Amino acid sequence: MNQQDSEVENEKNIDNKIKTKQIVKNNDELKYTIYDFIRTIKDPEKPNTLEELNVVYEDGVYINQPTQGNVSVVRIEFNPTVPHCSLATLIGLCIRIKLERNIPFQIKLDIYIKEGAHATEHEINKQINDKERIAAAMENPNLKDMVENCIKEED
Repeated sequence: MNQQDSEVENEKNIDNKIKTKQIVKNNDELKYTIYDFIRTIKDPEKPNTLEELNVVYEDGVYINQPTQGNVSVVRIEFNPTVPHCSLATLIGLCIRIKLERNIPFQIKLDIYIKEGAHATEHEINKQINDKERIAAAMENPNLKDMVENCIKEED
């Protein structure tokens, strides 16, 4: 490798480092943007937000490797207040609907209950990550009203 080739290689490495820093910066921004949206969701039974109840938390938002089509992959973990919470599915649905409505670009969203935090977490995880079940749930007028009340922003 001659000196000119070496300089070109160094420039490529510098460009790659800059791009990596930009990606990390963008991922951090995406993480905090997502958290800002979900932290204000209201609990279906209490007058508190999910953040106030520690159901959602910053460390529960993960930005994973993008898909081959360069779609950001976001994983959200939440922790119901009790292991037998009957509204855990509704909370997961609220998180999904609020993000789908507010993030202005395509993301792949995976929502999960924190491991070991709920008696039926595996069944609920399947429900809140199944497009057909989500669509069916949002066709139910009572359920849709509950979701709308939980995700609406206060003035």
